[in-house]
Amino acid sequence: MKPFSTAWKSSKDPGKQRKYQAMAPQHLCSTLVSAHLSKELRAQYKRRSLPVRTGDTVKVLRGSHKGKSGTVHRVDRKTLRIYVNGVTSTKRDGSAPLLPIQTSNVTIITLAVDKRRIEAKQ
Repeated sequence: MKPFSTAWKSSKDPGKQRKYQAMAPQHLCSTLVSAHLSKELRAQYKRRSLPVRTGDTVKVLRGSHKGKSGTVHRVDRKTLRIYVNGVTSTKRDGSAPLLPIQTSNVTIITLAVDKRRIEAKQ
């Protein structure tokens, strides 16, 4: 089996799409963890979505934690999940670990703005 091929991206076969995501190198995974922007940000930056970064504020749109919002604590490019402060579960020992969320289930409310990020998007 080939380690990775960009030809898998253009396939309509769901298995090849999953394979593309699973075998993608880290520099391509950064674009795979993109989330939609809020209406205000969409009008400001004239883009529909941006890659999620640590420090962004997001709102959960789907799942049992729907409606909650918080800052992104960690972005896991390997599993294509994000961890949001305030979206936790409770364990029997009383600890509250952060839950992994798919980026398709959130929208970005505010961006963690730095010079490099904004220059690249304008």
